[in-house]
Amino acid sequence: MQLRHGRHLAYCTNIHRGETWAEVLGNLETYALAVRDRVCPDRPYALGLRLGDLAARQLAQPGALPAFQEWLKEHDCYVFTLNGFPWGPFHGTRVKEQVYLPDWTDPRRLDYTRLLFDLLVQLLPEGVNGSVSTVPGAFKAAVQSDAQVRTMIHHLWACIDHLDALHQQSGRLLHLDLEPEPLCFLETTPETVRFFDQLRQARPGDPRLTKHLRVNYDACHLAVEFEEPREALQRLQHGGVRIGKFHLSSALAVRPASETLTALRAFADPVYLHQVAARRADGSLERITDLPEALNRSPDLWASDTEWRIHYHIPLHSPPAPLWNTTVDHLHGILDALEEDPGLCEHLEMETYTWEVLPPTLAARDVVSQLVAESRWTLDQLDRRGLGRAEARAQAAA
Repeated sequence: MQLRHGRHLAYCTNIHRGETWAEVLGNLETYALAVRDRVCPDRPYALGLRLGDLAARQLAQPGALPAFQEWLKEHDCYVFTLNGFPWGPFHGTRVKEQVYLPDWTDPRRLDYTRLLFDLLVQLLPEGVNGSVSTVPGAFKAAVQSDAQVRTMIHHLWACIDHLDALHQQSGRLLHLDLEPEPLCFLETTPETVRFFDQLRQARPGDPRLTKHLRVNYDACHLAVEFEEPREALQRLQHGGVRIGKFHLSSALAVRPASETLTALRAFADPVYLHQVAARRADGSLERITDLPEALNRSPDLWASDTEWRIHYHIPLHSPPAPLWNTTVDHLHGILDALEEDPGLCEHLEMETYTWEVLPPTLAARDVVSQLVAESRWTLDQLDRRGLGRAEARAQAAA
């Protein structure tokens, strides 16, 4: 959806199962159009498209992309952003730390990302910039040497070169957005700023870095790190790092006690990695790779003065429960910052991909109803801050 100040909003289609292009298109026809009909029936509707490597290669086959362009026209839809984070299967199998592979030390990640931009530049509407979000370099435990860091820098600059060439050919501004995430190479905003400094040192004075490489600020991820949105945004801005996309997302937050143990086990699924950051009363953080590991830790991690933040994307409109809360306040802080500076970021994407593994109390409705509720919640929050469409509230109430 096009919002005020040239901004765009979509939900990320990584919520839907599907690795082939036929499955992705089927999901758009079955789910995305149903959401559009209930949220944005009389205006162009934006798609936050997730394309894994297989779907991207199939879409690049002769005839497939022109057919999709016609589909977009027929259904009054458009694409402004791609989720290029998961390379392979993302539902129905163990994903966990494999989701970062191939990472930016691997040339396959570069090839895949360049292909995504080759497709995106042909899908963008006139006058709309394009973004692709990507892994935060690598899983932190997998980076064991300076040589790996240099390889990541080399591959990212090669991607920047590609984006600049596409920009020169098409006139379309394109940016790759690194997505900091708990226990990854880029985990916090200070680490992100330092890495961008390393990228600058590799090619001093090259202005294309700022133009074509940015950050996908995922509200869930940085809330898990106990970062405050205003401070995090200022840190990035002072470090010369631009925001390419905001992932509108919310994490689990709990005050651990014995009665929360059973409740949290419902969130310990075998598919996704749910990193945990535990903050003690003295402000120190302890990070645990996955929720099942945290639940099996010694009782000292369950002190009453400790707060846990868990990387588990909770539906944006979900109210707090008796035994757990969410980090939606972090998301409110991002939206407040956008109200103060509408030019901060053009691309907004709702990203609650956990539909298939949500506990029954949170997944009691069909996925279309879930997405409609999140869209209405988001449009209402934007409208309250003067950031939504002029008719957003009336349409959302329809």
